[in-house]
Amino acid sequence: MRKPAALVVSTAVFAAAAVVAVMARQRLREARRWARAGAVLRDLQERCAAPVERLRQVADAMVAEMRAGLASNDSEGDSGSSVLLKMLVTYVDSLPSGDEKGLFYALDLGGTNFRVLRIQFGGKEQRIVKQESKTVSIPQHLMSRGSNELFDFIAAALAKFIASEGEGFYLPEGMQRQLGFTFSFPVKQNSVASGTLIKWTKGFAIDEMVGKDVVAELNKAIKRQGVDMEVTVLVNDTVGTLAAGRYVDNDTVAAVILGTGTNAAYIEHMDSIPKWCGPPPESGNMVINMEWGNFRSTHLPLTEFDVALDAESLNPDEQIYEKLISGMYMGEIVRRVLLKMAQDASLFSDNVPLELEVPYILRTYHVLMMHQDTSPDLRTVGNKLKEVFRIEDTCFKTRKLVVDVCEVVASRAARLAAAGIHGILKKLGRDVASPDKQKTVIAVDGGVYKHYTFFAQCMESTLRDLLGEGVASSLVIKLAEDGSGTGAALLSASYSQRLQAVDD
Repeated sequence: MRKPAALVVSTAVFAAAAVVAVMARQRLREARRWARAGAVLRDLQERCAAPVERLRQVADAMVAEMRAGLASNDSEGDSGSSVLLKMLVTYVDSLPSGDEKGLFYALDLGGTNFRVLRIQFGGKEQRIVKQESKTVSIPQHLMSRGSNELFDFIAAALAKFIASEGEGFYLPEGMQRQLGFTFSFPVKQNSVASGTLIKWTKGFAIDEMVGKDVVAELNKAIKRQGVDMEVTVLVNDTVGTLAAGRYVDNDTVAAVILGTGTNAAYIEHMDSIPKWCGPPPESGNMVINMEWGNFRSTHLPLTEFDVALDAESLNPDEQIYEKLISGMYMGEIVRRVLLKMAQDASLFSDNVPLELEVPYILRTYHVLMMHQDTSPDLRTVGNKLKEVFRIEDTCFKTRKLVVDVCEVVASRAARLAAAGIHGILKKLGRDVASPDKQKTVIAVDGGVYKHYTFFAQCMESTLRDLLGEGVASSLVIKLAEDGSGTGAALLSASYSQRLQAVDD
């Protein structure tokens, strides 16, 4: 028996209406989902905002902390000190002039790898004649054994490298080889060629070494290898970068590292260092290692994500500035924002991807690749979300939202880095136009500045806004690649020649 036509039509209408209703609910759910995700983004943008006036306040606070650190001996190696910036005296009172000549070595130890370098300097005319280097991995077990085992391993690699010295390198007969030692761990410097270890970081845990002179330990290990070589300078990577920058451009007054970590060093006048005891050096200047990663201020734009990251970190309530601007943390901040979007707005699916809950799984190099994706469909963003978090089939709108999050976090970091540099320039009186339009050069090294184009451009444009065109036109931000290695060799050459001149 056939159904009446009216009944068939009525059933079809009801079915269509049901489909329309389901679709309407889906659209409403989707709209609410995007609204919640957008609300998280807008809140992030507001809390990360760093307008010029706020950045000026950050710079002023930086200057105040610099003065406090220069006046307080409590800041030198005292983790319980109330002084935020250590402002460590490096005992480097003069920088390379370009006259350096001869063969000099460098050892760059700052993590689970170390590098050995040799450079033949040819004076003002030839500059760097020839350069060679080798990177060596430190076996995991040596990072927690005795100091002799670690330094013997390093000295053996150094001896092997010296043995491969070939054509193009010349050491005058009877001359001892000189080594510049870049040691990027916290030390209390006692002279230009000595310093006691305050604490290990970056996975090292050789307790017996704490409180010992790292140069003395290395010199003893070199002697055990039967090598005629001596450490003539001890520096960290920031001071090395300043030396390398000055070698290229005599107007270099400061250096900044913007990589996995961050730090700054600059040339200070001796009469501005109240904590200095004893006669001032002949140059009247001293390189100061700021350790600026530990800076903090109520003017810094913090979010709930920064507060949680700090509380769960290995060093809570420390290195706040570093946690806002360095490569170690930018990726983690982005991950935490995306996790909130996934939890509050089901951004990626109804279930939160498990990998999105893994701390530090998102690296800053992932962030820069997604942020700088220029493909029409943001394909790189989609690929990275799949590769890192196993999030499949993201739409363009989701990818664009991820890019927006990356931009907010990177912009804040770059603008705050600019405020820090502005603080240094202000301390040196170089934040105002000089009658003779004196050039000011800042040497910068580190993977974030080198590879994250947006970050570098944003930092430089923010500095122009802070300084004004009149001052900014005389400021040059210059990449100083491999400052930690080349700079140490340069300082070794510079100090060796100074000592030779005194002896003569």
